[in-house]
Amino acid sequence: MSTQTSDYKRITTKTVLAMKQKGEKIAMLTAYDYTTAHLLDESGIDIILVGDSVANVFQGLETTIPVTIDEIIYHTKVVRRAVKRAMLVADMPFMSYQVDIKEAVRNCGRMLKESGAEAVKMEGGKRILPLIEQLVDIGIPVMGHLGLTPQSIYKFGTYEVRAKESEEAKQLVEDAKMLDKAGVFGIVLEKIPDSLAAKVTKAVSCVTIGIGAGSGCDGQVLVTNDMLGMNEQFRPRFVRQYANLSEVMRTAFRSYITDVKAAKFPLKKESY
Repeated sequence: MSTQTSDYKRITTKTVLAMKQKGEKIAMLTAYDYTTAHLLDESGIDIILVGDSVANVFQGLETTIPVTIDEIIYHTKVVRRAVKRAMLVADMPFMSYQVDIKEAVRNCGRMLKESGAEAVKMEGGKRILPLIEQLVDIGIPVMGHLGLTPQSIYKFGTYEVRAKESEEAKQLVEDAKMLDKAGVFGIVLEKIPDSLAAKVTKAVSCVTIGIGAGSGCDGQVLVTNDMLGMNEQFRPRFVRQYANLSEVMRTAFRSYITDVKAAKFPLKKESY
């Protein structure tokens, strides 16, 4: 663990906002299981996200749309057991907060009460401002998400970079300012031009976490399975692979199979 991150015994919304003020970058990764969450927390990660990306890397689904609130609660509860230091954020899945404010508030409250998450993340700008204001008012920390919003994939019809045109870029900046004013502690900026992300970061007091949005954000997030090289079918330019676990795992599996077939496992010392 780095000297900087070891200075924080517990990461909270207050901590990450202070990190922005000091110019200290924020590191965020995803987790959906106990073992991964334990290793992330032990390594000094600042924020762990139980993302609706569980649909892609855990459930093998094409989009995040089918994920339910019960599934996110389940995975967050599992991750919670391992996390002692990092801040734990849970995604609010599609249709858990879009119908009406009362239902959305109830679902967000349920997420914190039942899963142990310390904050919720949701996609959208101006449309969800009344909800964010109410959530913040009753004490539920919120992280926003702008740019490429995967829950709107059927509307966009593509995973290409967002806000390349001036009109959409202008709207994104306005949305970020409105979210900031409404009280979010952070905003994920996904797959937008790096110059635009840097502009947003300077325009808001909350933290910005980039994914495919350049180095001008206050922090960065990746899907853990992607950065570990476990997902061979998904290699966009914004994912830096820090390992090639798919090949490591495949080699280990084959070695195990070979040893079992050849009666080389277990040995006497591995038996009772």
